[in-house]
Amino acid sequence: MIRITIGYDEREAVAYHTFCQSILEKSSQPVSLTPLALNCFNNYKETHNDGSNAFIYSRFLTPSLFEFSGWAIFADGDMICRDDIAKLWAQRDESKAVLCAKHDYKTKASGKYLGNKNQDYPRKNWSSVVLWNCGHPANKIMTPEFVMKQSGAFLHRFQWLEDGLVGEFSKEWNWLTTEYEDNYNAKLLHYTLGTPCFKDYWDCDMSDEWHSTYARTQQGIKV
Repeated sequence: MIRITIGYDEREAVAYHTFCQSILEKSSQPVSLTPLALNCFNNYKETHNDGSNAFIYSRFLTPSLFEFSGWAIFADGDMICRDDIAKLWAQRDESKAVLCAKHDYKTKASGKYLGNKNQDYPRKNWSSVVLWNCGHPANKIMTPEFVMKQSGAFLHRFQWLEDGLVGEFSKEWNWLTTEYEDNYNAKLLHYTLGTPCFKDYWDCDMSDEWHSTYARTQQGIKV
């Protein structure tokens, strides 16, 4: 079973469901999909007042959700999976606490969806797709209480880990649309500036991939 936690924000709920559709269409193994909806947590209260979405910090609860055992994938909800998620799952490495795509770029846009500011910072978007080694000793610290007290910089830059414990997979498993050139060979598209469900990003780069997947979620429904 491939365990996947996915960022959920009620302001773009359709993005979550469309992403799930894309995973299910391609996966060659059973998957367990867990939305990180804040109302479902009784041991975590969002204490941070920064961030552009509701799952900006709840992603770091992934190890505790699985009782610090086994592996899991976390991914933002504003994505489309274009290949078998089992291929990403197969890259688990027991010597690492996490694996991610190690982006190194400067953003092309000062703003993003819903009027949020879009700033550059070290290790930007590293935490948007993560292969979590939930049982790794270095991740035992990631309790809900601990996450509530930490800054965004500390968490999103994996600063509780030594650099050698942060493994890497190809950027094609977290391809930043618009920020990077169009890539129809990418395994996973990340609409980091804005999902095409928002009117300002309806026709953004590679939006055709999102819209076609969304349409398949509606098959068989008469409106």
